[in-house]
Amino acid sequence: MGRVAGIILAAGKSSRMGRMKLLLDVHGKPMLGHVLENALHSALDEVIVVLGEEYERILERIDFKGAAVVFNPDFLKGQSTSLKAGIAAVGESCGAALFLLGDLPLVSPGVIDAVLKKHKATHAAIVVPVFAGKRGNPVLLARSLFPMVLALEGDTGARPLLAAYKDLIETVDVEHDGIHLDVDTWEDYLGIQEKVLSSTRQRSRLNGAQS
Repeated sequence: MGRVAGIILAAGKSSRMGRMKLLLDVHGKPMLGHVLENALHSALDEVIVVLGEEYERILERIDFKGAAVVFNPDFLKGQSTSLKAGIAAVGESCGAALFLLGDLPLVSPGVIDAVLKKHKATHAAIVVPVFAGKRGNPVLLARSLFPMVLALEGDTGARPLLAAYKDLIETVDVEHDGIHLDVDTWEDYLGIQEKVLSSTRQRSRLNGAQS
């Protein structure tokens, strides 16, 4: 039961953005494509993507090879329905699930692996990354909490579980604020673009110095 599934929640309406934000271009790739790529390049044992709004268009634009895609017919009833759809698709050999948000493209494979490493070392039921003293995403939940996820209702994520089972939480410090940077508005999107550009420039400088 040491295996961990990654569940990418990507079924929402993007109502605050006014357009399908998961397909917005982030330096040559749809935003959701970055999230998927980060998950697939991490130590997750399986990756599940939960789609809803405009799922046919998303399937046309993004190559989901290496991941399982689940359609959530109840996505209009809120995020809890996507958590449930994802949990229902988790393989029986997995002892935990890591919930990733489709609009957090700066959660790197390194951050994901740090959460997984903390869970492996502590066997904690809940693991949450922290940057600058503030908790963020992704959140890992052990299988023992799956029934509680299935009991959630409405437009809520894992936050009620973090409040109810705060004594079970282990945190892991990470070195990047991407765990906080979701995209709800056009200003958020522009900020993400600049973050990705700055990161690309920094890697280029490092590669040039090493060569």
